[in-house]
Amino acid sequence: MAESAPLDLIFRQASLPGASRPMDLGVRSGRFVAIEPDLAADAPEVMLGGRAVLPGFVDSHVHLDKACLLGRCGHARGGLKQAIAAVSAMKRDFTVADIYARGAQVLDSAIARGTTRMRTHVELDPRIGLRGFEAVTALRRDYAWGLDLSICVFPQEGLTNDPGTEALLVEALERGADLLGGCPYTDTDPHRQIAILFELARRYDVDLDFHLDFDLDPAWMHLDEVCRQTIAQGYEGRVTIGHVTKLSMLAPDALARVATRLREAGVAVTVLPATDLYLMGRDASHAVPRGLAPAHRLVESGVVCSVATNNVLNPFTPFGDGSLLRMANLYANAAQVGPEDFARCISMITTLPAQLMRLSDYGIALGKPADLIVLDAETAETALAALAEPVMGFKNGRRSFSRPAATLHRPD
Repeated sequence: MAESAPLDLIFRQASLPGASRPMDLGVRSGRFVAIEPDLAADAPEVMLGGRAVLPGFVDSHVHLDKACLLGRCGHARGGLKQAIAAVSAMKRDFTVADIYARGAQVLDSAIARGTTRMRTHVELDPRIGLRGFEAVTALRRDYAWGLDLSICVFPQEGLTNDPGTEALLVEALERGADLLGGCPYTDTDPHRQIAILFELARRYDVDLDFHLDFDLDPAWMHLDEVCRQTIAQGYEGRVTIGHVTKLSMLAPDALARVATRLREAGVAVTVLPATDLYLMGRDASHAVPRGLAPAHRLVESGVVCSVATNNVLNPFTPFGDGSLLRMANLYANAAQVGPEDFARCISMITTLPAQLMRLSDYGIALGKPADLIVLDAETAETALAALAEPVMGFKNGRRSFSRPAATLHRPD
């Protein structure tokens, strides 16, 4: 039964994952204080009618600082190097106000599509300085009403080969960056970059999130060095690697060995379907490889994996709307995932990225923040299959968005 103190809000008839019947959710002071069927209490009510309810989508890998650049740059439709070069040529002229406005555009769209937690990567180097960090720090503050934003600063164009970058990373960490990222494949000394980043992470007690092994040559991987350093530094459970498109080219036995290595090292994996599919295999004239790491297979082996947005409307990914449900659907299509694994795809945009980001306050449970989204479907799996987007969302018990259902105007 509900506690004796009055409730602020009751959600009626919520279909929760794993529950055998619809449940009522009681909220007080922005937190869940009652979860039971037919809650006997009086308070303002939101009638959900048996719709699927989740604690919100968790986007573990986004680039807000370089989003929404289409129309500003020449887009050669090339591969990864061309995309990096295109943004590098522009970012010298980025202003804090410009970055803020473009990032806000993505956050508006993401919140309206159900994201309640997000990790954004922010580039730091002598060309952009701290302008991206300053803009995203302001976004973190101004959008706390709709989502929790975590900032990962990283050297997109190298570290050992880009003097001044390490000092900028240190300054951002001193000023409140939440974690540290890396991009070894752009560095002239990849292993040295990895070592420096682990050293900084330990000094500031922050997690690590690497862009890694972003090509289709499985003959060599920086993954091995990251796993080795993770174990050596006692950083199990605090390291994530993103993209790792090389894994898409491994035979099943080789993939199983890598999965064991990742699981034993406690290294998580984030797959970025839109970007990985768009950029990989550009040199193929036909039979183009997907270039998509098989995250659902890694999850089967005990590896923590997420599916995330990455880039939106820029040379890396010239489309996107911040919808993680659409991204999970895209992953399921490209990875040929059947209905038996739809729940696993949902977990890769909810509970698993929450675990990856070490979010101890995530979930629909007593005492947790009253964050939730309501899907226009009876189950989350049905929503994934039919792309039934969220119709409303709440952050700390306050409505953050609503989307009325479409109205069909049939002839009389």
